[in-house]
Amino acid sequence: MPFLLRLALPDVPGSLGRVATAIGQAGGDIDAIEIVEKDGDGTAVDDVLLEMAPGAMPDSVVSACNALEGVEVLWISRYAAGGNLFLDLEVVEELTAHPTEALDRVIDLLPITFRVDWAVRVGRDGAVGRSTEAAPAEIAWVDIQRPSRLPDDEVTVLCGAPLGPDLIVLGRRGGPEFLDSELARLGHLLGLARSINRA
Repeated sequence: MPFLLRLALPDVPGSLGRVATAIGQAGGDIDAIEIVEKDGDGTAVDDVLLEMAPGAMPDSVVSACNALEGVEVLWISRYAAGGNLFLDLEVVEELTAHPTEALDRVIDLLPITFRVDWAVRVGRDGAVGRSTEAAPAEIAWVDIQRPSRLPDDEVTVLCGAPLGPDLIVLGRRGGPEFLDSELARLGHLLGLARSINRA
């Protein structure tokens, strides 16, 4: 079973190599790496998709990474989507292949793209429209003008973004928190979905 590891590390040459070595020595095999965010203070946040060697535990990868100077594991979880990290460009390609279905199809693709458990479109009246399999049957309407973190419960971290008159909500069970870069990407992808649908 693949695992997804999110970590913060110094944005300097050699940091990612040290992390990759530590993961390998702890029994992890890296399948893919994606830079999620770079901030102005010299820190990068990366998502690492990895498989564990037989008998190796993800805790050993966490310990090995946290032992590196300046490296902090923010989150690790099983990654049911498996395979590869699904990049934004692939979403755009899928939407342009089926422009009349873009507003529905983008909902289907958001969980893979943002590594969340579910996505749902909600109308102002609270009616749930398009949703993915694990989405809750009811979602409260929140009036927001741009992609934002939403109040969460004790288990699921939420964010939302407007899509025309509707609200798109993403839920990530157990974390991590949504980063500013993820909120910006969500806004861009939803804007592209609208543009593609109108074309």
